[in-house]
Amino acid sequence: MRFVSARIAGCAVVLTHLSADAIAQTAAPAALPAIEVTTKKQSGKARPKKAIAATPKEASSAAPATAGAPLTGSPAQRTGALTAPNTAEARAEIQRTPGAVSLVPDTAYKASTPATTIKDVLDYTPGVFVQPKWGEDTRLSIRGSGLSRNFHGRGVYLLMDGIIPVSTADGSSDFQEIDPTAYRYIEVFKGGNALRYGGTQLGGAINFVMPTGYDSDTFGARVDVGSFGFRKSSVSSGGVYGNTDYFITGTWQEQEGFRDHSDAWSVRGAMNVGYRITPDIETRFYLNANQVRQDIPGAVTKRNALNNPEGAFVNPAPSVNGNDNVDRDFERNLDTFRVANRTAIRLGPGTMLEAGGFFFDRQLDHPISIVIDQDTQNYGGFARLTNDSVIGGFRNLFTAGVTVHNGETHGRIFANVRGQKGALSTDTNQISDNTVVYAENSFFVLPTVALVGGLQFVDVVREQEDLLPFVAGDSSYTAEFDFWNPKGGIVWDITANAQIFGNVSKSGEAPTFNESNPTDPLVLLKPQRATTYEIGTRGAYPNLRWEAAIYRSNIQNEFQCLTVGQSQCSQTNADDTIHQGIELGGGLAVWQGMLASGSNPDKLWLNLAYTFSDFRFDDDTLYGDNELPGAPRHYVRAELLYRHPSGVFAGPNVEWVPEAYYVDNANTFMSEEYAIWGAKIGYENERFSAYIEGRNLSDKAYVSSASISDNLNGNDANVFEPGTGRAIYGGVSVKW
Repeated sequence: MRFVSARIAGCAVVLTHLSADAIAQTAAPAALPAIEVTTKKQSGKARPKKAIAATPKEASSAAPATAGAPLTGSPAQRTGALTAPNTAEARAEIQRTPGAVSLVPDTAYKASTPATTIKDVLDYTPGVFVQPKWGEDTRLSIRGSGLSRNFHGRGVYLLMDGIIPVSTADGSSDFQEIDPTAYRYIEVFKGGNALRYGGTQLGGAINFVMPTGYDSDTFGARVDVGSFGFRKSSVSSGGVYGNTDYFITGTWQEQEGFRDHSDAWSVRGAMNVGYRITPDIETRFYLNANQVRQDIPGAVTKRNALNNPEGAFVNPAPSVNGNDNVDRDFERNLDTFRVANRTAIRLGPGTMLEAGGFFFDRQLDHPISIVIDQDTQNYGGFARLTNDSVIGGFRNLFTAGVTVHNGETHGRIFANVRGQKGALSTDTNQISDNTVVYAENSFFVLPTVALVGGLQFVDVVREQEDLLPFVAGDSSYTAEFDFWNPKGGIVWDITANAQIFGNVSKSGEAPTFNESNPTDPLVLLKPQRATTYEIGTRGAYPNLRWEAAIYRSNIQNEFQCLTVGQSQCSQTNADDTIHQGIELGGGLAVWQGMLASGSNPDKLWLNLAYTFSDFRFDDDTLYGDNELPGAPRHYVRAELLYRHPSGVFAGPNVEWVPEAYYVDNANTFMSEEYAIWGAKIGYENERFSAYIEGRNLSDKAYVSSASISDNLNGNDANVFEPGTGRAIYGGVSVKW
């Protein structure tokens, strides 16, 4: 089975002139608007880093001709680790992207939140809808991606350090393995802007990046405590010793949870070690391991979510195997281990070759209405060549690469007998092979304007082997999907601090193994295809920073809900659908010099992230122009944060969903609008930070997110996730 699609590639422009201060603030989330400063640590008897990073040979190898354009965003110009850019270098590189992207530095969330979930990280990134379900499980969607997926994640490619996938090879993803305290920054590539990481999904990609020894502290420790039995401890260390650098971190966390049967604990660890073989060659090894234990309270009716938000799901129909998530002991237990290598070679002036490989093993024990037992191994690698040169007197940036991500899952399904494995019903091997080849070229027709054309080819294979064909018929199959994803647009660096961009991109997404016809698993879905148009602007001044985009995605064969029972959801292909919206984010210093004046005055910042989402069927044969369910049309996250030059900060914040949204395709039942508010106060300097944060201080009962159904016929259903009640958190951290 093969599906092929293509379109004409266009062009785009790259930001080249943002000042250092502007780059440090551009697209930064709103929690703490201070500019982050990246330092380069020496430790022990380390040879001074300049002996490696600033030798005459390296200086000559790193410097391409630029035809008048300031050199920014070139991997060949990395000054610390060759294999991993620091925050400022990553920001310069991501600004080459001809579309909506964001970079979230750790300074935006670590000092003022418990930094537990990806909501803590991405709360002020417009276009990203991220709401907790229970524990660290989260409903994540970028521009409406994956809304029909009521369990786990799909539609956004998640990875660590640009090489280690969090998403499995078939496109599914989980969030419990993400520890926000481990990362230096997070990159968000919306839609087709994720080309360089092999992202092909509608939602794009999110990359979580650890520090290296070059930009880490010698030692760091933090402790966080809070409501509902929350306790978290983290330690880290990093440094440079001669030609070797390292970073290592570990986190222990436990909580009783707001809801019944939502206890959780986890132990997470990560490290990387780099070795500079020559001034122009560096190799880096990564390790990541996680042990996560999470009870699952389950989705409930809207009535129960608003009147008994602490309660777990209870099935009103009696059963000898138990009626609720408690006596059937619903859980999600993960044990994972990842190892990877990344090597960077400067081949000449402005030319960098990067290559690497990865392997990960994941064990899943998942008692729900059934018991899922999975053993997954994924492996793959990448190679990418970047060249920054002059062609005919004009600067030219060329990038080409290939990404391979393959994997196999041995999955078994048992009956759930009060939390224990009963009879075996399904035993399969599921094999996914994914190869992505891409190229992108940025041609600077002016020092401030570059035209960019990109093209991506994707080959996907899905193969299922039924090991129990005699039980319910043989469900074995093999399918292959091929598609082309061109992209292009224009970005104009209109001043040293601001740019405008516009682009067109194509995305393609093959079905996961969870997306098959519930009555006939051999009836496979078509790949989901989308053409996205967007225009936007981003920039930063000392008292103002912003990112804004308007987009429209015309989608064919969108994966959509097909009801199985009352509230569970398998998948089908919808007819044409439309996702369009507005994304606004940034910060404005509305007042300064209140208590401290001079060159570094105190400031009162208004920080805002607003997302407008208009997702709908497009003349569907069954649903006409109905709204697509699962996400609010308007989502507002805002805070008024006072920050004193001494390091003191304080202020209130609000989360507001002003309109209820539908939870079924037929548009017969809605969620509930809500507004909750919180506040924080704290202190931060280069070596010490402390905070107290209150969330939902009015203790409002509300629905934080909802799964979707096909047609509820106006009836309430078990698809709603209650939001957490009033909670207080506090923490301290030290580093040197």
